[in-house]
Amino acid sequence: MPPIERFTPITPHLAISPTVSVVVPAMNEAENLPHVFATLPQWIDEIVLVDGNSVDDTVAVARRLRPNVKIVTQTGKGKGNALAEGFAACTGDIIVMIDADGSTDGHEIISFVGALMTGADFVKGSRYASGGGSDDLTFSRRFGNRVLTGIVNKMYGTQYTDLCYGYNAFWSRHLDVLDLDCDGFEVETLMNIRAAKGGLKVHEVPSHERDRIHGESNLHVVRDGLRVLRTIMREWRRQPAPPRPEPAAAPAADRGVA
Repeated sequence: MPPIERFTPITPHLAISPTVSVVVPAMNEAENLPHVFATLPQWIDEIVLVDGNSVDDTVAVARRLRPNVKIVTQTGKGKGNALAEGFAACTGDIIVMIDADGSTDGHEIISFVGALMTGADFVKGSRYASGGGSDDLTFSRRFGNRVLTGIVNKMYGTQYTDLCYGYNAFWSRHLDVLDLDCDGFEVETLMNIRAAKGGLKVHEVPSHERDRIHGESNLHVVRDGLRVLRTIMREWRRQPAPPRPEPAAAPAADRGVA
């Protein structure tokens, strides 16, 4: 069992020893960051903000809100590239990815971390799981997501309820399985498929998506939907990943839960 000083209090009845990094890809989100950062639990060990060369005060606002925030200046373009660069900069045992527009609630991070601590390798937020929901899904986005989710479940033998959602968490040791090599919003689909192909234990937790607070989304339903579909087909043609060996069962205390 790790020494007591390695544990971080989460609630009066729960403490964990793994460290937690939160990655926030952002471009021109200065108005939204105060809300986003206010929802992040104080027990998080590291916040990595990936700045997509913003022309507003995104970086300055982030530093004012959290002086210890780690700023990564994106060298490429797109959300997929931003996440890959953010993940590479993380030092935590657990990595959580959230959006910078205020649509994802940092208070839910405890559910993601809890699922990882009890045996999951990769945890997906789901707006369709019991207790989840969305204030932002249009008919076209909902329909497209449902169709694409059905295709992935059929092709890859998964039972996902929500494919295209940007709230996920995983153990950093599985970065090699995810191996992000895409640029756009198809990154969530790519991660979900590679987690399944890599034999990771995937668990869904309910999540409620809220409306973007300020600004306009860069998501384009038809264009990005086609990119997701191409990603699904490309991954189907790729050589399947070798199955990961089953880890030996360990008592909860040995996994850093108290």
